Amino acid sequence: MTEAFTRFLIEQASECQTLYILGDLFEVWIGDDDSAPLAQHVIQQLRALTEKGTELNIMHGNRDFALGRRFAQETGCSLMQDLEVINLYGEKVLLLHGDTLCTDDLDYQKTRRLIRNPVLLSFMKRLPLKMRQQLAIRARTKSLASTNMKTDAIMDVSQTSVVSTLINQGVTTMIHGHTHRPKDHSVALMVADVKQTGRRIVLGDWSDKGWFIEASSAGLSLESFQI
Repeated sequence: MTEAFTRFLIEQASECQTLYILGDLFEVWIGDDDSAPLAQHVIQQLRALTEKGTELNIMHGNRDFALGRRFAQETGCSLMQDLEVINLYGEKVLLLHGDTLCTDDLDYQKTRRLIRNPVLLSFMKRLPLKMRQQLAIRARTKSLASTNMKTDAIMDVSQTSVVSTLINQGVTTMIHGHTHRPKDHSVALMVADVKQTGRRIVLGDWSDKGWFIEASSAGLSLESFQI
């Protein structure tokens, strides 16, 4: 997957004006001081991309929410907000990681609020690197066990949350990841008593395939390739 990602940066992303990464770039991120070979390799490849002129914007995911200023400086990226509306060839599109849409998973939302607390996050970043590594392993193990106990429906997005988020953000199109269920969905909307058709495009997890969305003057296209 790392080789495929490197080739993607060199062969495709470098030809683009802007690359948006919508979270969970890393399986886990324990801090910007992590000197692990994988982390350093990805940082170097992202830096090479930005030095060639591609603008890079990265959003926090539920697995790498600790990405910070040092990472941004070393890669040349800009760290995005949880919700960002951008203009893609004249169309306003909402970008988000997607976990905030999974509002039926009450346990997850409670945990998310806790671990994203700025005070707790600041404290965690001050712990020794080895201790953070151990905590990350425990947290990932617990997360996998919890996921295995939940139904697919609970872990997917809430349609009510999708609709309300689109309306509140004043857009009809959103792009997100997190659920790892790649598809281009139509969404029924009612805006000011007028029926509209919205769009929700979901990115897939990289495993046997790599997934990305290409934006051009022709529109938005969900694409994949074999790894």
